[in-house]
Amino acid sequence: MALLGTAAMAMFFDVAPEAVAEHDDWHTHEHIPERLSIPGFLRGSRWTAVSAEQRYFVLYEVAGVAVLSSAAYLERLNHPTPWTAKMMPSYRGMRRGFCRVERSFGLGLGGDALSVRLSPQPGKETSLRAWLTEQVMPGLASKPGLAGAHLLQAAAAPSMTREQQIRRKDAGVVWLLLVTGYSSDALKSLRDGELRSEPLRRHGAAQDPAAGIYRLGYFLTAQPPLKP
Repeated sequence: MALLGTAAMAMFFDVAPEAVAEHDDWHTHEHIPERLSIPGFLRGSRWTAVSAEQRYFVLYEVAGVAVLSSAAYLERLNHPTPWTAKMMPSYRGMRRGFCRVERSFGLGLGGDALSVRLSPQPGKETSLRAWLTEQVMPGLASKPGLAGAHLLQAAAAPSMTREQQIRRKDAGVVWLLLVTGYSSDALKSLRDGELRSEPLRRHGAAQDPAAGIYRLGYFLTAQPPLKP
């Protein structure tokens, strides 16, 4: 399975234009390493929009959903570093979801990603999930230009913490379909074809999905402790 662990935190957001350079510096050199020091955090990645409504997509892969409400994680959220406290007010339109990995296909991650945020119609959750995981996703990982496909579903509600208070209340992520690959053109064709709004709505999506193409900017994998 290309994703590490059985759960993930997915975030989509913008940053005030004048703060972008410092944000990327802070996020790379302090914030992701800090998060990856928390037990259960396995990998963090930051992606930047090629064609999307919001500039950033960030994914933290974790061992399980319980990690995202653990005392160690909440301690960091409620005691932000001075640099984190400085950066939080520059965030705009944060969407954050604590998700379980419902299904995952493929062996690795590509450097480009198609993210599709969607919500099922009431009563259509089972049929939409079955269509995606049994008919659409299994063959994607082997297509030219693509590497893997993953369905994430909201599994817990993030609690209000000091970091969120600084940047203001977050919106949520209900379902996230994530396809990665090595060709942004292949991902754009998928977005405009098999995963365009019309077939998703026909199979049970509640509204026009929010689809975006992103490129990997930075990732970090947790390092196992050194053996004595």
